[in-house]
Parts: sequence; structure tokens; C-alpha cells
Amino acid sequence: MIGIFDSGVGGLTVYKEVRRRLPRAEVVYLADRGNAPYGNRSLVEVGAIASACTTHLLDVGASTVVVACNTASAAALHPLRAEFPGVPFVGMEPALKPAAAMTRSGVVGVLATAATFQGELFASLLDRYAAGLEVITQACAGWAEMVEAGIVEGEVATQEVDRYLSPVLDRGADTLVLGCTHYPFLESTIAAIAGPQRPIIDPAAAVAAQVERVATDPGDNGRTTVHATGDPTRTKAIVSKLTGLDLEVEAVTLPMNG
Repeated sequence: MIGIFDSGVGGLTVYKEVRRRLPRAEVVYLADRGNAPYGNRSLVEVGAIASACTTHLLDVGASTVVVACNTASAAALHPLRAEFPGVPFVGMEPALKPAAAMTRSGVVGVLATAATFQGELFASLLDRYAAGLEVITQACAGWAEMVEAGIVEGEVATQEVDRYLSPVLDRGADTLVLGCTHYPFLESTIAAIAGPQRPIIDPAAAVAAQVERVATDPGDNGRTTVHATGDPTRTKAIVSKLTGLDLEVEAVTLPMNG
């Protein structure tokens, strides 16, 4: 079984790519909406939550864990691997490597939560792939919450996207990296503002390819189970609205310490 978790529905952008590559895999998706948003929390807090999410997924039978959240990956991916040795983990990181190959101006914009830019993971990406580039890091406060509310297009979405995107464009970014799994749901709005000449990079397909490579026992029944902290009825409604998927949602409580 493949376990996937996120602070909410953003990780479904990764789930859909995993399901496309592994149509027969058994998947449990944990939407931790009761602790959302992660992006406003400290890395220590997010690390503790990520550990609890992982424990829950392993308890229900997952053998591979996908941290389908950039904030949680930045806070906890390395600690999770140390805490749960032998468990294959796949995490998220802003796709600077392909952006470096695509940019013509040498200016790349990375759109993410503030927490994603903290810690060693993003610093190591800059060290590896940003030589000779100007990387504009833009924290997009409220975007994930907007997606969780089902607002991905229209006047409100356009205003909120423009608020954070326009300064990045004004500084000359010609390539945009989506550094939060919620943001692909806003891609059409982002593209309308950025224009067709600027590529927008979503790493979900690459992450799914890595899941396919490392999954030790993905299962073969093709079943998807959705677990949620918070209100399961509201989670089911937002999953349906954003993805068109009619998935039953089970309410769960995480095994938090302290």
C-alpha cells in the first residue's frame, strides 16, 4: 500500500499522477485538514505533525510514504527517514533543476509557502542547481487556504494570485516553479496572468515516477481510501469539487505526542 499525506487536498495533485502511473496500486490518502495550514507553522511543529501522519499511515498498512507537501518535506523529510528506517519516503522539492534548464533570462520564480524556504532542503537545492541564476522566492500567503475553500478561478482567485505573482514577473522571471502541491489547482489562473511564454513547472509527475521506482509493495486492488482530520463531509465535498473524484472520506485522529 502507498500512503500519501498532505495538510489538505493539495497532495491530490500528486495522488492523481501516482494513480496514473500505478492504476492497480492500493492507496491511502491522508488529508490533515485539522492541522492546516502547515505553511504558517514552525518547522518543529510541522515535523511533529509529519511524524504523526507517517505513524498513522504505517499503522493502517502503508509500506511506502509520500510526503505530498512541500512544507512538510522541508521540515521533516530527513528526520522522517531517520525515525522510520527501512520505510521508503518520497518527498517534494521545488523543481529548480528543470527550471534552470528552461530559463532564458536566468531569472526563476519559486512560488511556495514561507516554511518551504526555510531549512536545509531548499538551501541544498540552491547550492546544487542555482549557480548563475537569480532565484526569486515568493511566499504566497493564503493561496493554499484559498484552494482548500475551493476558490481556484474567478475574481477573488485572480486578485490573490496577482498580488504575489506580479512582483515576481516584474523582476524578470521567465520560468515559474510551483513549490506547493496546492498551487497546480491555481495553474490556469497563474498562467492567465503570467502569459503563455512563461513555463510553469509542477513536479507531481516526477514525484510519481519516483514513487513507482521505490514502492516496495504497492498492492494490486486499485483501491483508494481517504482519511481526514477535521470535518470529513467538508473534505469529501472539496475533493469532489476540485478533482471530480467521488471518494468516501473517513474521519481519523492522529497519534500526536505531547
